Amino acid sequence: MKQGRVVLADSHQNMMEGIRGLLETVFEVVVMVADETSLLDTVDTVNPDLVVVDLSLPVSEEMNVARSFSRAKPGMKFLILSVHDDRTAVDECMASGACGFVLKRTAADDLLPAVEEVLRGGRYVSASVRT
Repeated sequence: MKQGRVVLADSHQNMMEGIRGLLETVFEVVVMVADETSLLDTVDTVNPDLVVVDLSLPVSEEMNVARSFSRAKPGMKFLILSVHDDRTAVDECMASGACGFVLKRTAADDLLPAVEEVLRGGRYVSASVRT
């Protein structure tokens, strides 16, 4: 049974469409945005259960979208999607408040387990992240 709301933030339309298809199997409402301003405005309006955001989403005040989002929306659960598989990027995002880190290349297998784990209050990192 579908439930809840999720906001997906990615500046790559093709990637967003594929991820949206996965998220629609879990959530009643999936809202897509492509920039930081829309993300913050939409989170205020929709009050999602989860935010899934691309690590490469341009942000205005920080180099790291995880840090920027954590400061703007403390306490909001969010997952990072990324093409970067190095441990440093993962550690930085998780230390900045991300609840999970999913590689885009493994999202078809990893995203739904990550969503389930984060919604249960846990944390998730794609197994194929380099150590």
